Amino acid sequence: MKAFILAAGEGTRMRPLTSKISKSLLPIAGKPFIEHTLDALKANKITDIIILVGWGARELERHLGDGSKLGMKISYVHQKDRLGTAHAIGHAKKHMKKSPFLAINGDVVITKNTIKKVLASYKKNKDMVITGAEVDNPCDYGIIETGKDKCLTCLHEKPHNPPTNLANAGIYLFTHEIFKAIDDTELSTRGEYEVTDSIQMLAKDHKIRCVTIKDEWLDVGRPWDLLKANSILMKDIETKIEGEVQPNATIEGEVIIGKGTIVRNGSYIIGPVIIGKNSDIGPNCYIRPSTYIGNKCKVGNAVEVKNSIIMDGSKVPHHNYMGDSVIGRNCNFGSGTKVANLRLDGKNIVINIKGKRVDTGIRKFGVIVGDDVKIGINATIDPGTIIGEKSFIGPGAIVRGNIAPKSKVY
Repeated sequence: MKAFILAAGEGTRMRPLTSKISKSLLPIAGKPFIEHTLDALKANKITDIIILVGWGARELERHLGDGSKLGMKISYVHQKDRLGTAHAIGHAKKHMKKSPFLAINGDVVITKNTIKKVLASYKKNKDMVITGAEVDNPCDYGIIETGKDKCLTCLHEKPHNPPTNLANAGIYLFTHEIFKAIDDTELSTRGEYEVTDSIQMLAKDHKIRCVTIKDEWLDVGRPWDLLKANSILMKDIETKIEGEVQPNATIEGEVIIGKGTIVRNGSYIIGPVIIGKNSDIGPNCYIRPSTYIGNKCKVGNAVEVKNSIIMDGSKVPHHNYMGDSVIGRNCNFGSGTKVANLRLDGKNIVINIKGKRVDTGIRKFGVIVGDDVKIGINATIDPGTIIGEKSFIGPGAIVRGNIAPKSKVY
């Protein structure tokens, strides 16, 4: 069986992190996002992969190549115009012939167990499969309704009164009938060709089984979703230390440390934690669970990092606190800079995006920082701040809200 991964989107909702990199290549839990999807497929012996690419295609193709380094066969299909999910999946037609295939949205976290359940359902019933994830806020998703036989009866787009809490997880197993339905699909009210409309048509004449999953799926739509994805994907890591750990450093739990990295005396690391290659950790720092630190990074003296992602080349070297944050590439934090990650009233963090207030749904959330940002000493960053790429935050500055790319704040 082949798999078709939709990874052509521009990732505008993930800005500033995607200003120079494809969303599929954002690092989570030690590797680019898309590699976790490929790992889940490979674990189920699916190694013939076709990736739909668009914006950022060159960098994605350069990174994955033909898949041979990953023990897979990877080919690419270019989507010039993005006209909706049905239009995207339609690009698979000439590559799938008459065989069933998996279609997976490129911006969802999935596990090998999810793929296993989908394949088992098809093997047992020979029916197409749609995957439903149990969610707490069904009004924010396309919702799946099924009959007693667990087959699809209706798809509801962000209903006010959802009949179930099963969100469409964006993981499908289709037979060739999907392409006839796509050909017959009309433009939606949003001006797109929606695969959910195609599936609704199919459900009239074909059984489409719903496989339900829980706690192993996440729709990564906003930058702060990377933190939860990072936590999910780090749950099952196993300790692997290839760098140097000095004798008076303390490591508890499962921790991965890459080649060329040194963990200096006095460092205290509680896993799950992943640290990349050629990084310099400590002395006397505290790294708490669900933290991923990339390659050639610095986390120095009297620094505490908790539940965060620090991308390649970034430095948090002196007397800093960083919690529940995502830091882009090649950033530098001046001595004494602190990131606040909790409102005094304990309420959810709310962010202004394009003039609209967006509830993140989380109480603890620090800062999103784009690439190449420099922050002076003793700066203070309020919860839920977003700092655009190549910005300069001066010494002692208090920063909050959305900071546009290439800004200077004094």
